[in-house]
Amino acid sequence: MKWKLFCSTLLLAVAGVAAPASAKVEEIRLGYVDNIRDDHGEIVGGKHSGGNVEFDIVSSSPDFLNLIGSPRPYLMGSFATSDDGVNFGGFGLLWRWEFADGWAFEPGFGYILHDGEIDNPFADGTPEAAAFEAENQLLGSEDLFRTSFALEREFGDRFAAQLYWQHMSHGQILDSGRNQGLDYVGLRFSYRLDPDPAD
Repeated sequence: MKWKLFCSTLLLAVAGVAAPASAKVEEIRLGYVDNIRDDHGEIVGGKHSGGNVEFDIVSSSPDFLNLIGSPRPYLMGSFATSDDGVNFGGFGLLWRWEFADGWAFEPGFGYILHDGEIDNPFADGTPEAAAFEAENQLLGSEDLFRTSFALEREFGDRFAAQLYWQHMSHGQILDSGRNQGLDYVGLRFSYRLDPDPAD
C-alpha cells in the first residue's frame, strides 16, 4: 500500500474512532447529487446514469483536532437512484469558515468505499488487462479519496442549504499525478440538532 494513502487513511481512521469519545452529533444532512464528469476509462459499469441520494451525520469537533483547525468528523452514505448505479459510504473531516452573515464555506476531505465492479474488457492476468487498468484505473479500486467544497446559506438557527461539489479519486493518483476521478454536484439540506453548541 502506498505510504501517502496509508498515512491519510490512518489519520482519518483514528479521527473516526476517537471522535465519539469527545464529540456529539450536531447535524443531519440529506442531499441529492448528479455525476458531471467521469474518470478517463470505462471502469465501473453504471456510474454514468442517474444520481445519488446522500445522507450525512456531522459531529462536533473533538478537542484533539484543534491543532488542525477544529474540523468536524462526518459519516456519509451515498445511495444510487438507478439499478445500475454505484453506492458509496465513508467518513472524513469538514472545516467551516463563515464569511458573511448567514453564509459559510465548507471544505472537506475523507475516505470512502464503493460497491462498483471493475469492467475491464481484457482477460484477468493478461498484460493487456494490466495496461488497461494502469491507464484507466480509478473506480476499479474499492477505496477512494473524497474532496468536497460547499457553499452554505443558513435559514434560521436550525436549517441550512448547501450547494456542493465533490471529487472522488483513487489514492494512486497521488503518485502518478493523473487528474482522474468522478465529479458530483448537488444540493443538500441540513438540520442542526444543537443550534447553539455553546449552551
